[in-house]
Amino acid sequence: MRKPWRVAVVGGGIAGLAAAVRLRDRAPAGTEITVYEQSGALGGKLRTGALAGRQVEFGAESFLMRDPAGGESAAVALVRRLGLAGDVVHPSVGQAALAVDGGLRPIPGGTLVGVPGDLDRVAAVAEPAADADRDEGRPLLAPGADVAVGALVRARLGDQVVDRLVDPMLGGVYAGRADGLSLATTMPALARAARVEHTLVGAVRAAQAAAPRAPGAPVFGTLAGGLGRLVEAAATASGAMIRRDAAVRELAPTGAGWRLTVGPTRDPELVDADAVLLALPARPAARLLDAVAPEAAATVGGLDYAGVALVTLALPEPDLPALSGFLVPATEGLLVKASTFFTAKWGHLARPDGLALVRASVGRYGEETSLQLTDADLVATVHRELSAVLGVALPAPVASHVQRWGGALPQYAPGHLDRVAAVRAALRGAHPTLALAGAGYDGVGIPACVRSGETAAEEIITALGGSAS
Repeated sequence: MRKPWRVAVVGGGIAGLAAAVRLRDRAPAGTEITVYEQSGALGGKLRTGALAGRQVEFGAESFLMRDPAGGESAAVALVRRLGLAGDVVHPSVGQAALAVDGGLRPIPGGTLVGVPGDLDRVAAVAEPAADADRDEGRPLLAPGADVAVGALVRARLGDQVVDRLVDPMLGGVYAGRADGLSLATTMPALARAARVEHTLVGAVRAAQAAAPRAPGAPVFGTLAGGLGRLVEAAATASGAMIRRDAAVRELAPTGAGWRLTVGPTRDPELVDADAVLLALPARPAARLLDAVAPEAAATVGGLDYAGVALVTLALPEPDLPALSGFLVPATEGLLVKASTFFTAKWGHLARPDGLALVRASVGRYGEETSLQLTDADLVATVHRELSAVLGVALPAPVASHVQRWGGALPQYAPGHLDRVAAVRAALRGAHPTLALAGAGYDGVGIPACVRSGETAAEEIITALGGSAS
C-alpha cells in the first residue's frame, strides 16, 4: 500500500495557500500538506486591519474580476471555491484621475494600461508625437520577441504618452518605470497583438477586442469584511498543517524526496517531504535553491524588486472629488505616486460620521531613499502633497497608519518570461518534485498569484503520479 504523499509548501502568501487548496482538491486522499510561513501571519501582501474603527487594507485592496485571456479570473474562481462569492463587492466609484500640471484630469478611456487605442481620446492629457505610429509594413515585434514597454511606446507615440499615461499606470501597479518593464510580462495581450499588428494603436484595439468585457461589468472586486477572509478561508479549505514562525533555512534532496531544515540554527528541525513547492519571493527562493540547482538559483536571485510604503489617513469630513483616486506621473516630482479614496471607492466602507479613509502609495523603483523617512515624516509629506494635488487644505488626520513593504513588487525586465521558463525547465528535468510559484515569476496581483500557485500544485501532482480525479 502506497504511503500518503507529503508535500511541503514554503510560503504562506496567497500563492502558497492557493497551491495548498489545489493540492487538497486534486491530490489523493490522505495527502499531508504542510505550509511553512516564516512570519507570524499568513497572506503575504494581503493584510486587513483597522484604522479609526474602520476596516482598511494595508496591502492589496482588490482583485481583477476577469482574466486577460477571457473568462473569470483565478481569484474569482478561488473565491467561488471557498464559498465567498456572495460576499464580493465592487467599487461604488470607478473613475480615477491623473495629477498633471498641478491639477486632476480624468484618465482617458480606450487605453490599455495607459497605451491608447484612440489618439484623439488622450489629447487632453498627453500629446502624441506628430508622426505617431506609422504603418511600416511589418509587425511591431518579431515572434517571441520582448521589449521594454517604454521603449516601444516612446518609439511609436512619443515621450508624453509614456510619461503622462503609461508610466503612472505601470507605476501604480508595479512601482516601476515603463522604460524598465517587460511588455510580454506586464501586458501579454498587447505583446501578442504586437507580433501581428503593424501599429501600436492597432495592437491595442486588437488586444481589447480579443478579451471583450460586457458594458458595465465590474473590473475589480473585493470581499466585504476584508481580503483577510480570503486568506483564512483558503487556509481552512486546504486542510494543511499551518506552521507559522517557521523559517525553512535549507533544502536538500534525498533518495526519496526532500529534507527541509526548519527553525533556528541552534535547534533545527529536520522534516522529510516527497515534494516541495516554493511560494517565495525570488531572493529567499534563490537561497534555498543554491545548494540544489545553483544555475537556477543565480537566475532567480537576479530578479529585482521595488519597495513601497502605503500611508493611510483617516480624515474628518474632507472635501474630496467624486473619484476612486488618482495616479501621479513621476515627472510631477511628488513623493506620492498613487492615492485611493477608500470610503468613496468602496461604498461598503462608508459611514454617516463623515470620516474618510485615504491611502497613498509612496516609492518607485530606484527611488528607495524616499522610504527612509520616518513614519511621521511620511504622513506629513503625504498629507501636504494630497492637499496640493486636490487644491484644498485637508484637515489634520485623526489617525494614520504606515505599512512598509520592502522588496514587495517584482520588476520584470525584458526577457523575464524566457528566464523563468528556463529555470522551470531545468528544475523539471533535474528535480520534478520541486516547483516555484508567486508574483516574482508570474505577475503581480491576486489572480496572477493564485494561478501561479495552482499551476505549481498541478506540476507537483503530475510529478508524484497524477491526481485522484
